[in-house]
Amino acid sequence: MAVRACGLIIYRRLQAVPSSKVTDSIEYLLLQTSYGTHHWTPPKGHVDPGEDDLQTAFRETQEEAGLQASQLTLIEGYKKELHYPVRGKPKTVIYWLAEMKDCNTEIKLSEEHQAFQWLKLEDACKFAEYEDMQATLKEVHQFLCSKE
Repeated sequence: MAVRACGLIIYRRLQAVPSSKVTDSIEYLLLQTSYGTHHWTPPKGHVDPGEDDLQTAFRETQEEAGLQASQLTLIEGYKKELHYPVRGKPKTVIYWLAEMKDCNTEIKLSEEHQAFQWLKLEDACKFAEYEDMQATLKEVHQFLCSKE
């Protein structure tokens, strides 16, 4: 049985200067783990018994980044499932896309993470060392651009 985890890819839109493209004002939230290789990842975690996937994504976001569901807008039409091995066991991670309602909302990290960054796509891809996460961030960005 694959380990199952769920999370949110969270972005915010900065106040764009008039000449810039809307997509240049998008930043993604990544958290740096305080364990293992200290990798950077969106907030996510394991599904608890009796919980559905989306409930898990919101609970983990609240636990790991201090963000309430009411502070986020879930973006319709985007859901991504990643599959990869962790310590030889299959893992499935499901991500939804959410926008911060207020781009100045404070992030409050749990002890699971030691740092966070708001990053433009290019930097977010550098921080997220796993290829599937880089590809997912690029896909999210394309999705957001196509909605403009």
